[in-house]
Amino acid sequence: MTDLTQRERAREELQHGKFDVVVIGGGILGIATTWAAARSGLRVALVESGDFAGATSSASSKLVHGGLRYLAMGPSAVPMVHENHKERRALGDRLAPHLVRPLPFLVPVYKGGPHSRFVLGAGVTLYSALSGFGDGMGKVLSARRAVEWVPDLRADGLRGAAMYYDHQMNDSRVAITAARAAAEAGAVLLNHISVVGLRKTGEKVTGVDLRDEQGEFGVDARVVVNATGPWLDVLRRMEDPAAAPSIRLSKGSHLVLRTSSEWKAALTIPVDDVRVSFAIPWEGHLLLGTTDEAYDDDPAKVACTDADVDQILGEAGVAVSGLDRSRIAYTFAGLRVLPGGPGDTSHAKRETVITAGSGGMISVAGGKWTTFRKIGATVLARVNSELGRTFDGPLDGVALPGSAQPATVGDVLHTAWDALPDDVVRHLATHYGTTSHEVVALGLENPALLERVHPDGPDIWAQVEHARRTEWASEVDDVLRRRTTVVVRGLDSPEVRTRVSELLAS
Repeated sequence: MTDLTQRERAREELQHGKFDVVVIGGGILGIATTWAAARSGLRVALVESGDFAGATSSASSKLVHGGLRYLAMGPSAVPMVHENHKERRALGDRLAPHLVRPLPFLVPVYKGGPHSRFVLGAGVTLYSALSGFGDGMGKVLSARRAVEWVPDLRADGLRGAAMYYDHQMNDSRVAITAARAAAEAGAVLLNHISVVGLRKTGEKVTGVDLRDEQGEFGVDARVVVNATGPWLDVLRRMEDPAAAPSIRLSKGSHLVLRTSSEWKAALTIPVDDVRVSFAIPWEGHLLLGTTDEAYDDDPAKVACTDADVDQILGEAGVAVSGLDRSRIAYTFAGLRVLPGGPGDTSHAKRETVITAGSGGMISVAGGKWTTFRKIGATVLARVNSELGRTFDGPLDGVALPGSAQPATVGDVLHTAWDALPDDVVRHLATHYGTTSHEVVALGLENPALLERVHPDGPDIWAQVEHARRTEWASEVDDVLRRRTTVVVRGLDSPEVRTRVSELLAS
């Protein structure tokens, strides 16, 4: 089996032996649960009908953040923000510094805006205190200083800006790296395989029936976890056709714009007393969003519409000059999973809800990217309860594969591979960490793999081959959307897609 790809090995393993836990759903909650369960000593499998992080988990605002806007909800939000900060700092400082990086944010204050300099200044000071002042003290900048940080910031009516710190990430790369961590802990993960039924012993759910292009087979498990996000209730109705709806969905759309300006900070733009719009420098582009509206159509059909584009450009345009449709390189949309209930989605709680159905299947819905590790541990505790097991395993402080400071990795890459361009080295160091050495080592087999996928981007062909061999990639979009940054940069030309398809087929 040594010559098999990661996907091929996983499919072979999935068909043999019994599992303690089968997790359905390869978003970050399913991956986090799988990682935690495997590290606690359980035999665990994860199956995903599409690609890992192929839906909601790769459609975020790319932030690992404490949640500044939650402070407007009152004192009850303070413990949650403090907890978010602990996870944010842990990921950025120790566990995944190659993937989660600090970024300053400005909240511009305009004449007639929803917040004053005083209120925002107090807010960012409290926010900094809740993070232990690890990033420095939040402060208020003058209008002149704010424009120095963000050159495209609208100056008309600008009264200044409040400054604070959060972190940003490439969500797809974090998810794929966490999946690798789960696999290294002994879990079996397989994408592009659908659950077509639940196995039952009496009334209890004891496994899943699966189907992919190669055929059908079943997997037995003592516990089944439903972490399918927007499809949560579809699986619950497999367990119990009479199951009542448990969630509602909110659509969030984003735009990725080409830019020639170098921003030193991101913008958090107040829309009203609760909602904000982000303008964030990301992957050499400008990321704008997000929307927040109820969605009741097929989750597979979610997309950024013309109305979403108008809304996002309009809200960001309050603070950013020079925005227009001609600069759009890419659009995307995802669905937030919220607890069922009344009221508009923008005021709904962003919380994780864990329930058990009539057949004992555990369903987990909702949550934040920032606290994905804690959510995984929380679901594991529920699994252990079902198994009559008390040991949760050592879950704190475990770094993701490749964890290292990007600057250090970049220095080593420059020394070992002096022909690699600076932007390619930075790109590899900040998307793979020390595992970037695995990527570039493929150039020893074939030097052509060190060439750029597209002349205008930093991704190289070795990343494509690495994705095929070790990151479960089997379709073109697996590679171009979620293993590399080709699509988000608007560089997925027909020629690029054809060559990727040929490489995957090899």
